[in-house]
Amino acid sequence: MSLLEIRNLHIRFPSRWGDVEAVRGIDLDVRGGEIVGVVGESGAGKSTIGNAVIGLLEAPGKMTDGEVKLEGERIDKLPPQALQKIRGRKIGMIFQDPMTSLNPLFTVGQQIVETIRTHLDVSASAARKRAIQMLDEVGIADAENRIDEYPHQFSGGMRQRVVIALALCAEPDLVIADEPTTALDVSIQAQILDLIRDLCKTRNVGVVIITHDMGVIAEITDRVAVMYHGKIVEIAATKDVLGHPKEDYTKSLMAAVPRSDVKLDRFPRVSYSEDGLEKHDQVDLRSHWLGSAQKQAEEVSDPLVRCENLSMRFTSRHSMIPAWRRYFTAVDDLSFEIRRGETFGVVGESGSGKSTLARMIAGLYTPSAGRVWYNDVAVSDLQGEKELAPFRRQIQMIFQDPFSSLNPRMRLFDIIAEPIRHHRLAGSNAEIVRIVEDLLEQVELGKQAAWKYPHEFSGGQRQRISIARAFATRPRFLICDEPTSALDVSIQAQLLNLLKDLQQEMGLTMLFISHDLPVIRQMCDRVAVMQNGQLKELAETETLFESPQNPYTQHLLKLMPKLDFELTPVEASV
Repeated sequence: MSLLEIRNLHIRFPSRWGDVEAVRGIDLDVRGGEIVGVVGESGAGKSTIGNAVIGLLEAPGKMTDGEVKLEGERIDKLPPQALQKIRGRKIGMIFQDPMTSLNPLFTVGQQIVETIRTHLDVSASAARKRAIQMLDEVGIADAENRIDEYPHQFSGGMRQRVVIALALCAEPDLVIADEPTTALDVSIQAQILDLIRDLCKTRNVGVVIITHDMGVIAEITDRVAVMYHGKIVEIAATKDVLGHPKEDYTKSLMAAVPRSDVKLDRFPRVSYSEDGLEKHDQVDLRSHWLGSAQKQAEEVSDPLVRCENLSMRFTSRHSMIPAWRRYFTAVDDLSFEIRRGETFGVVGESGSGKSTLARMIAGLYTPSAGRVWYNDVAVSDLQGEKELAPFRRQIQMIFQDPFSSLNPRMRLFDIIAEPIRHHRLAGSNAEIVRIVEDLLEQVELGKQAAWKYPHEFSGGQRQRISIARAFATRPRFLICDEPTSALDVSIQAQLLNLLKDLQQEMGLTMLFISHDLPVIRQMCDRVAVMQNGQLKELAETETLFESPQNPYTQHLLKLMPKLDFELTPVEASV
């Protein structure tokens, strides 16, 4: 008997424009000790299935047909109080967004201890001891002290690890992991995947992993279900789906997976439609808002951005007495430069200082020491809106978390139009409408999306909104903090190709932060490797991947997930 059985599942979301059928007749089984992967485009219905299993569908969504059974007992018709007892104890859920799934008013220790004591008959001291053990198992250094810190004191990747510990702490029989490795570097990702694999073997736990990362799928899953527009189009053993896909849509996904062994000029992109597979070539941007500006890169050798002895220190414990204060150094004496027109990559484990570095360069943080120079102007010396406005227009940032970086009370049109209006880049409202629609078309959301709110989109779709907003001012320098962490491989390929096209058309300079090493290899000209706030290695991309010098860099590259299956050549048949 299967641990989880889903039969003929249908889920609808009513709206003023008509009902949206997010899930259409899904059948899925998960056995104890088995890991099943679910892949597909953002908006395909992957997360909706996980939410339906634990009874947490967002209103006004509702299950209109089908049934969900856990250990042979139907759970989709249970009352809320009965479902609450199952959540955490029988079914653990790792949510896609770690910040919104943690309570900011309580320490991470209080939240984990509460979950343990709610579902397991243990004392407060035993629960705290187990909470520390779980934090240590998911890779939180100094867990005994950090357990008393609040979610905002952790980086995005470290919050993701806390959420994973929270899902596993009550020893559930089934774990539903919605993008569990999205914000994790390869070393912590390997540790988490080993932990999940060990749970399956030792405790016969069933796992459903919802992800767009084909490396994770290849590394850990036994079977894979491929979703498209709310339906499962192909389900089989992992080696068969990834190595020899039968359906055209699966072939199009595999064609977009970034290569880790060689650098290509462009991401191969093959899209799926009812007419079959179609290969996409470079887009001519000259007729679009993004490409209508003159090429901005000057033919000079001076770097665009220079960081000199950059350091950032945060207070981890406040006190009126200076001797009792404690500090945490996030960035420690960094010096490097970013050349005009290049893509400069930054990699390293979560908590290594990558996002802090990006915020200092963007002028959002004031460095504790050192200076950031942009176009020979010291960013930290700029004061007042009059001095900062031209700088802010030229430098835009794509933030790591698309959930908290979008105003939930604004429609997409106003979110994207706001920087255009602020910097007076368009003369009339009709022109602003045309620009916003053009940007939404470029990120493949469609111009009709302009009149919807952020909550009506999936995580990957919200990331595309953030990217469209960043391009609204046609920046000269773009800071990308994990810009593709929430995107499926097909949309990732489309957007990264767009970045390459923009770089060629506009002379765009980019700081590209990512934990996805294959993407870094394809996108970047040079790469900096960070660990514990320090710069461990800086080299040309191919030199770093082929001949890494630092032991930490060698360790990261060794852990990089690889698709060892013989991939079916898709482009040759298009």
